[in-house]
Amino acid sequence: MLLVVTYSQAARQSLRNVCQTHGDCVVRRFGRAALLEATEFGAFQALRLREKHAGDVQVERTVPLNEFADVPERVRDAAAAYGSRECASTPYTKFATGTDHPSPESMTDAEL
Repeated sequence: MLLVVTYSQAARQSLRNVCQTHGDCVVRRFGRAALLEATEFGAFQALRLREKHAGDVQVERTVPLNEFADVPERVRDAAAAYGSRECASTPYTKFATGTDHPSPESMTDAEL
């Protein structure tokens, strides 16, 4: 998918117009941003907006996260264990202390 983010009122208005006129290529709209289908037509609409509004339009290609291919098993296990903890108010740092679950600091520094 293509993520289009707008940074000016004029660019937001143009994005709204694109979303209303060409709704078949819009996956989802989030106010000043929208996800467009990764088709040539979706790219055309995104680039047309950037051509018209230059730096007020940012276009990024998004890739869905495959948790089993992209996320280490230790992180998936930690998320599952934390999700099923007994006390909902226990912060993750306290929950992970003294266990094999990764610390928030080690996960923060590790890229996927």
